[in-house]
Amino acid sequence: MRPPVAPPGWSRWLVPPAALAVHLSIGQAYAWSVFKPPLESALGLSGTQSALPFQLGIVMLGLSAAFGGTLVERNGPRWAMTVALVCFSSGFLLSSLGALTEQFWLIVFGYGFVGGIGLGIGYISPVSTLIKWFPDRPGMATGIAIMGFGGGALIASPWSAQMLESFPLGSGGIALAFAVHGVVYAVFMTLGVLLVRVPRPRAPQGEGAEGKAVAAASGPQVSAKQAIRTPQFWCLWVVLTMNVTAGIGILEKAAPMITDFFADSSAPVSASAAAGFVALLSAANMAGRIGWSSTSDLIGRKNIYRVYLGVGALMYLLIVLWGDASKPLFVLCALVILSFYGGGFATVPAYLKDLFGTYQVGAIHGRLLTAWSTAGVLGPLIVNWVADSQESAGKHGAGLYGLSLMIMIGLLVVGFVANELVRPVHTRHHVVPAPREPADDTDAAAHDDPRQSA
Repeated sequence: MRPPVAPPGWSRWLVPPAALAVHLSIGQAYAWSVFKPPLESALGLSGTQSALPFQLGIVMLGLSAAFGGTLVERNGPRWAMTVALVCFSSGFLLSSLGALTEQFWLIVFGYGFVGGIGLGIGYISPVSTLIKWFPDRPGMATGIAIMGFGGGALIASPWSAQMLESFPLGSGGIALAFAVHGVVYAVFMTLGVLLVRVPRPRAPQGEGAEGKAVAAASGPQVSAKQAIRTPQFWCLWVVLTMNVTAGIGILEKAAPMITDFFADSSAPVSASAAAGFVALLSAANMAGRIGWSSTSDLIGRKNIYRVYLGVGALMYLLIVLWGDASKPLFVLCALVILSFYGGGFATVPAYLKDLFGTYQVGAIHGRLLTAWSTAGVLGPLIVNWVADSQESAGKHGAGLYGLSLMIMIGLLVVGFVANELVRPVHTRHHVVPAPREPADDTDAAAHDDPRQSA
């Protein structure tokens, strides 16, 4: 399947909206908590059970991105966005059937397994295309798209909540809400499928934006199969894991954390204020994805990760030392940490492009996202396990989190060291891509030895 090639005069600024159409849709995953209370009430589920569809969805996101990355590179962005559309929307429709028949396993299978595949393929589908259109500003380009994943919940949360309030109570209303989600997201994602294009091959260097893009694309070109054999890939894997673990540790327990920190103060935090704090964190997550990734185009990818990891560790230290004494300080530090969390996601595709080129950057990015799956388990596990153990020891308030926050500082230091170890990829890993069609891992293997390259 050949990806659609842009006709002469096609504006590259039409590609980010196509990516946003997909990412704003699949970003609904961060709003799953809206469905938890009605599902628990209608189907008699525990909190742990109602979290299963989301947890499986995140696991499948990492796995499908890792194993489907090469197919995305081979078949192009339109194919990938179509697969994401079909899987993500079908997941909602299967969940609707599960709610209607009160078969929770079908909701887990639909939203978690099928929809999770749509999450992973949809997440990486526009990345390599955007980088090929904007190699002169890759951080900004991928930041615009990945910002949509962070911002999708800001749209989905109130929309889903209003829908659940308007529809009949019980499993029938939930089923109807799931069905509406599936249909609306299918229509919205179709806009991205129809709009996306890949740049024309061999544009003359120096002629307009496309020519400049081609000139900027020169550099190392490494296959996905070869990339995972390099220390640079695994250093970045550690960097992303540590950065995401630190951010998701606050995100997952944001409301109870700020409540506990100021439980003994003269002005405790109300439930509505805690919910407002969560909304602020979501906004910081979204803003960091475009703001910090665009900054990386100016100061470099390695330097921006020094900021994420080094300043992030400092923010955690300030919370440990003085966070329970000042609400503005606690909120400010948490917002900075969550902006780094979002920025880390948005900047890493550009970092990969700098190191490995545009040849199979989508497939490499997919493999790297296994770090997200790891951090998604590690971060909440650390914060919740430490808080439970501290509570058992008789501690309360801010004392529940001191140890876990110190662990986060240690993890960020590990990530900082891993980032310092990143060096340019040795030329022995470089390949020569086929002139017109994206190569897959099988094709790339034939080129792994530079002496065999034409």
